[in-house]
Amino acid sequence: MLRHFQKLLEQFPFSKLSARGPLLRVYVIEHAEPPVIERQFEPGASPAELIAAAREFAQADCCVEIDASWDLLQYHGEWKLAPAPVTLACFGARFESDQAGECCIDFGLDSLFLPDPSVEGSLRVGPSNLRSLLHLVGEIEQALPLESRQLWSESGTNFAEVLTQTLGKFGVN
Repeated sequence: MLRHFQKLLEQFPFSKLSARGPLLRVYVIEHAEPPVIERQFEPGASPAELIAAAREFAQADCCVEIDASWDLLQYHGEWKLAPAPVTLACFGARFESDQAGECCIDFGLDSLFLPDPSVEGSLRVGPSNLRSLLHLVGEIEQALPLESRQLWSESGTNFAEVLTQTLGKFGVN
């Protein structure tokens, strides 16, 4: 379980701009239980360090989560590269979850990857962030033996459909 998770972490572009390092949590049985370990790491902590800290606690009935950031273009009065939150997770086969036996990445709000008609320049920037996402997915596919992959939006709808509808607002097909 952790071998594949470490490979995923090695592909992930952790933020160079974040003031905080990754936060590791290990849950047993289900998320309703308090984590058996919660440890904040310094920025720049290696995937090997994160996995070593989780290894003592990780079993088939555990979930290992890492809250971190990666750098994406964001609009806060102007467009600039800034840390965006992300959660990377590895679910043991006996952990009570729909994702049991899988590795997952929660990239946060889909608005980071979609153009916003009310924000100047977002038709140019939204696709840039989306290209970063797709590039990462491609690198993970090369590093890990994936059985399947799924990309969905926070609304629960197919992300490709959300993207098509959003681009339609700009008159782009």
